Amino acid sequence: MARPIAETPIVRGKDAIIFRERMKNVKKISDEERKKINEAFEYFKSIADFEV
Repeated sequence: MARPIAETPIVRGKDAIIFRERMKNVKKISDEERKKINEAFEYFKSIADFEV
């Protein structure tokens, strides 16, 4: 049986400030990159075999 997943801790103080600044500087991907990622995903999804 799986263990329960712990709650995600709330980020506070200096860590919260650092996190917020890093999130502001996240590089957005272009539409072309997004299309290539989706094509790769669809390919892997088509060859995946998840039998239970």
